[in-house]
Amino acid sequence: MTKLRPKAESQGEGPDGGYGWVLVGALFVSTSLVFGLMRSLGIFFVEFVQYFDESAQAISWISSTGLAAQQFFSPLGAALCNAYDTRWVVMTGGCLAALGLILASQATCLVHLYLTMGVISGLGWGLVFTPMVATVMANFTRRRTLVLGLAFSSIGLSSFAFNPLFQLLVELYTWRGALLILGGLSLNIVPCGALIGPQRRSKAPAKVVSESGVSCASFLQRASSYLELPLLFERPYITYTLAISLLNVGYFVPYFHLVAHSRQVGFSEYQAAFVMSAAGATDILGRIASGWFSDLGHFRLIHLLSVWTTLAGVFIMLLPVSSLSGSYAALMVISLLYGFCSGALTSLVFAVVPMIVGVERMMGALGLLQLIESGAGLLGAPLSGLLKDITGDYTASFMVAGGFVVLGTLTMVTLPHYFSRKDPPPPKSLSPEDPDKGLHAELEQMHSSPSDMNDLTGEVTNNRLPEDTYS
Repeated sequence: MTKLRPKAESQGEGPDGGYGWVLVGALFVSTSLVFGLMRSLGIFFVEFVQYFDESAQAISWISSTGLAAQQFFSPLGAALCNAYDTRWVVMTGGCLAALGLILASQATCLVHLYLTMGVISGLGWGLVFTPMVATVMANFTRRRTLVLGLAFSSIGLSSFAFNPLFQLLVELYTWRGALLILGGLSLNIVPCGALIGPQRRSKAPAKVVSESGVSCASFLQRASSYLELPLLFERPYITYTLAISLLNVGYFVPYFHLVAHSRQVGFSEYQAAFVMSAAGATDILGRIASGWFSDLGHFRLIHLLSVWTTLAGVFIMLLPVSSLSGSYAALMVISLLYGFCSGALTSLVFAVVPMIVGVERMMGALGLLQLIESGAGLLGAPLSGLLKDITGDYTASFMVAGGFVVLGTLTMVTLPHYFSRKDPPPPKSLSPEDPDKGLHAELEQMHSSPSDMNDLTGEVTNNRLPEDTYS
């Protein structure tokens, strides 16, 4: 079969190796200390319930706030990287993540935990994850999906390691001492950020303009540029974001409710826990295998992503069906298949982004994607719980969750050039100096005489961004 991607590197491609592998290691560690740590905070759940004498729902908002803050502040992290040095943004995020956990160790009420573990640490995680992912992706082209799969495998591996470690820390030092140690552990994100070399800013700073009105307009335009807000008006990007958001509604439901479903249908707590652990193991395998196969170049990434999302949605819907007969083996097999597919699609979600927006706008695109999909991700678990309360079991919950995942796949089909066998050329971008030329021409036009209008209009037109090749 002929490969779809050329062997020769184009001007916009990364080196696919060298120092980039050091950055992959840094992403591996930082991802462990972000999502691996977040996944393992459940160890503190019982401790918080007993100490603060609050409901389980109130305690659950601690981790939910942290996850929401991480995704909500991702565009801020991307904008700061566009304006300043990525290295310092990530290092600052590591300090904030550690600070939140250290302050949480001194909490006297739940509000303190919401603000520290939730908002402060969440802000730090938001400044770390998206810039690190974008930096690694910029250093790889043909191996991009593989390196993301390798780096993201740290989430599953660290979850296995952190759960017993955190439990031991709680037993030895109580939850306050354990959080203090986790704060120190999170400081390891700082040297990971320090490994990022100085990078050319993708957005050049605007010149200072004396007039207040023009300064305000210039500031808003520059902020929009840093945040890559124009992407929200481009059909390919908004279509893809909608597809991933629909996927996100159902993606996390098995992680929240598969154990409870297994217990409800009659399996022991150890059997139920092992189902989730087994799914987590195949999740790791799926990330690596999918990355390796995707980078062979035999199929387009968007097509592979569609296959994995479809299979993941189908297997989610089969989870309650497989246990209707009381067969533990059937439930285990479907869980293993779901785990593999859910892991396989993860790195592809990020790897497809530069194919749609181009490498230069990838940082802002990833930040906006994280922000938009955060709302959908938070909707999934409550909706699943509501359906369980109405129907009395989790059958409808898994059916609806799987339906959302499949609906996300159907939305991807509407992307321009979806049915093409080859990837269309990436969108063209202006050089870093060009946006300023257009901006300053507009500012001069606002203060020029009427006789100069035609000349300036022509100059601005010549510096206009080319039409998006995906439109």
